[in-house]
Formats: sequence, structure tokens, C-alpha cells
Amino acid sequence: MASENAAIEPEISVQANNPEFYEDSSAEQVITKKDLNKMVWRSLLLQASFNYERMQAAGWLYSILPGLKKIHKNKHDLSESMKSHMEFFNTHPFLVNIIMGIVLAMEERKQNRNTIRAIRVAMMGPLGGIGDALFWLTLLPICVGIGASLGADGNPMGALVFLIIFNVVHFGLRFGLMRYGYNAGTNAISSLKENTKKVSHAASIVGLTVVGGLIASFVQLKANLVIHAGKAEIALQEDLLDKIMPNMLPLGYTLLMYYLLKRGLSPVILILITVVIGIIGKIPFPFGTIL
Repeated sequence: MASENAAIEPEISVQANNPEFYEDSSAEQVITKKDLNKMVWRSLLLQASFNYERMQAAGWLYSILPGLKKIHKNKHDLSESMKSHMEFFNTHPFLVNIIMGIVLAMEERKQNRNTIRAIRVAMMGPLGGIGDALFWLTLLPICVGIGASLGADGNPMGALVFLIIFNVVHFGLRFGLMRYGYNAGTNAISSLKENTKKVSHAASIVGLTVVGGLIASFVQLKANLVIHAGKAEIALQEDLLDKIMPNMLPLGYTLLMYYLLKRGLSPVILILITVVIGIIGKIPFPFGTIL
């Protein structure tokens, strides 16, 4: 027994002298479901003070501040914790809650600030990639496609259906991931590490499939040009391009817009270019209209 105490005392002494450990090392479960829900709502302002030095850091601290205040009764510990959480932070705004849950669980256990910082930094990059594939490339096109289809049929509920479907998934994930992260703590990290690549890859495949379907359904571009070869008349699109691949012209135009977007042209300029092409295409030339 004496030897065990001798082993523990140096460890406590090391923690007390290490500035990365909190002065008050007593761990107590103080975060409630109500607190978690409150912090989820605050996380909607994650990007409200976005800047190019620390990006989402201020929004991150604002989101978890109620939890930190309940965990750290010692003012010095609270101050050090807040300073630590004001460091650079940037991840996907819809998946930030799982990081919040894990970090709050670690703060509650009064773990080393370096460890907490390392976990936060290690998670923000992969979740940023997953979020882009999951939300912007998969969920958003699907929801917009459903809403736009209803709108195109004259149903005024199209926009409302889009908002409902998108936000049910969005907020369901926010609240669910917050509780999952907090309850699983650091155990969630190993699970995420194993499944990150699979989820990202699967979401990318589904998203690209949806985008391909949307191009074929919603990009309407038809050329009326007719090629005369002797007495033969060949419709450029119907008799040539569509024979090579259906909807080849809309696909080509979409890829052109994507290329120009990647070259730095703003979406507004691309919309104006599309409008101008549409107007020119409908001008009645002696040989007919282009589009």
C-alpha cells in the first residue's frame, strides 16, 4: 500500500506542476441533456465571426462556453480552457457537434489540455471532408431535386418541402451527433477513424450519381442547327450528338460551367453568360434559331 501511494504521489506532483493540467483536477459529471441541446443551438452561430486568422475559433468557443462554465468552477482553469479553445479551428459547420460532444466529455474528465487540443485538431479536417461530401454533394442536391420537381410541376409547396426535408436531416444529425460524441467520449474517435474513408467514399458516389441525374433532368439545352449535306439534312443534336450519347449537349455545357467556375469566374458571371447565350440562341437568323 505504501509503495502504491509512493507511485501515485509523484504522478499528482507532475500534474500539479504541468501548466497543461488543470489546477482543479476533480472530475464530475455536470453536463445535462438540456446543456447539450443549448450548445447545439449556439453552434448555429459557429461561423458568425469567421475570419482568416482563426476561422471558426470564436464561434466554437461561444458554442461550448456554457459547458465550460459548468465544468470549470476554478476561474484560472476556465480562463486557460477558454484561451485553448480560441486557437485556430475550422471544420464542417453541420458536423461540428460531434467534436463538441467529445471535447466536452474530455473537459469534464479534466484531461490534459494538450490532449484535448490534439483531438480537436485531429478531428476537424476529416469531418470537414465528410461533411462536404455528405451535405453539399449528396443531401442538398437530393432535396433541391425533390423541391424543384414539385415546383416545376406547378406545386407551390416545392420550396417548403425542400426546407423541411433538408432541415429534418440537418438538425437530426446535429442533436444526434452531439449526444453520441458526449456519451462515447474519446471512444468515438477510433470508430470514426475506421469509418471516415468509407463514409466519405460512399457519400461521394451517391452525390455524383445524383448530380448526374440532375444534369440530365434539369439542364435543358437543345440545338436547332441543321447540317445540309447535298439533299440530306442532319439535325445537329437529334441526329448526331444524341446518337453518340443522350443529353450530350447539356452535359458538355455543365462541364464547361464547372471548368469556368474552377478557373475563378463567379457564379453570377456564369448565370449572366447563360442568359446571354439563351437570348442569342433565340434570335431568328435567316437559317433559323440556334437553340
